[in-house]
Amino acid sequence: MPIFEPPIDLYYWPTPNGWKISIALEEMRLPYEVKFVDIGAGEQFEPAFLEISPNNRMPAIVDPEGPGGRPISIFESGAILQYLARKSGKFYGGGERDQITVDQWLMWQVGGLGPMAGQAHHFLKYAPNLEPPQDLPYAKDRYRNEVTRLYSVLEKQLSREEFVAGDFYSIADMAIWPWASLWEGQQQDLADKPHLARWLARIGSREAVQRGRALGAEKRRDTATDREAQKILFGQRGTPK
Repeated sequence: MPIFEPPIDLYYWPTPNGWKISIALEEMRLPYEVKFVDIGAGEQFEPAFLEISPNNRMPAIVDPEGPGGRPISIFESGAILQYLARKSGKFYGGGERDQITVDQWLMWQVGGLGPMAGQAHHFLKYAPNLEPPQDLPYAKDRYRNEVTRLYSVLEKQLSREEFVAGDFYSIADMAIWPWASLWEGQQQDLADKPHLARWLARIGSREAVQRGRALGAEKRRDTATDREAQKILFGQRGTPK
């Protein structure tokens, strides 16, 4: 193990999925170097990036000190969080039972809350501003209601536990918070979800979370009005995460 650990390359853009990893790296105090991937400019489709992330999505990482001391590249935010938790020995609970609980809620986020909240953002905010406009009441209701259901699940869990996976802060919290922090854009109401509101405020007050969330904030663009970015992000080549 070298005295000075080489930094992890973080391929990143300031979106909820990007924030998951910037927050984790800040929380774990792992050295990292940011490689911005401007998804509104189509940089996620460049061949060099596709070698790292073949699904043309960020975030992704390259760790020069991977298993066995050899470099490794990892795509998909959930897999990255699990890897970083194992590497650092932090935020994965105190044993196998804790890890199983963390993994359950991590999978809940990557397979449920993230995709549903992303679709809610798309149909509530972006689609009505496309050219031509796509104002679709059924889609709006479908995804708004599904996000409401998911937040009800989370509220119940947080009524029993201090953090998502139990009495310890974990990568599950880091995965869920970036999406849940955008509840207003998903047209949600937290008046009947006091435990979720408490948890959002507590996680958001952490300095490492604030640093991770702020990373590259100045680079965000208003996709709702940027026609060129819309063509790239919402065209046939895919939609952003």
